[in-house]
Amino acid sequence: MKTSTFKTSLLKTLITACLVSLTGVGGARAESLFYDMKVGGLYHDVPGLWSGFQLEKKSLDINIEAQLSPSMQVWFFTMRPAFGATINTEGLTSHAYADARLSYEWPSGVFFGFGVGAAIHDGHIGIDDPYRKAMGSRVLFHAPLELGYRFDAHNSISGYFEHISNGYTQRYNEGMDRAGIRYGYRF
Repeated sequence: MKTSTFKTSLLKTLITACLVSLTGVGGARAESLFYDMKVGGLYHDVPGLWSGFQLEKKSLDINIEAQLSPSMQVWFFTMRPAFGATINTEGLTSHAYADARLSYEWPSGVFFGFGVGAAIHDGHIGIDDPYRKAMGSRVLFHAPLELGYRFDAHNSISGYFEHISNGYTQRYNEGMDRAGIRYGYRF
């Protein structure tokens, strides 16, 4: 299967899942499984952050994420599983991820989240293309940060940052940073 076909299929599946969840199709089952759904636009391969430099061209990434309802308390934070994908609109490096996400929300509506997990990407592993990052491994670490504001019981907006890399476990580890804005809907 071609990469662009795979990305299109993945994007359609994730959008369908989001729409089904947001419209309530499936009733209580969808609401009991999903805690929060998020969608947003991210700047691809941001220069000057954790990865240090930009190699892939400036473009837009679409991020879609589902945080699931099961949770546990870890100190002051609530930890939930999160699954998502960041899909590049120009055919550059995209990835899907699964995280353990910790978050804290103040009574004012301000919230903060961070996590750690794994990502699988479709980018380059080695240095075979001078215009693409050498990620070193197909499976990478995924580290997200989020700071946002919840307007009411359901709607939120947030600034989001994510980093993927192999953490210097391989010969090549150019890593990639993305940053942008996401809209969230809590069930």
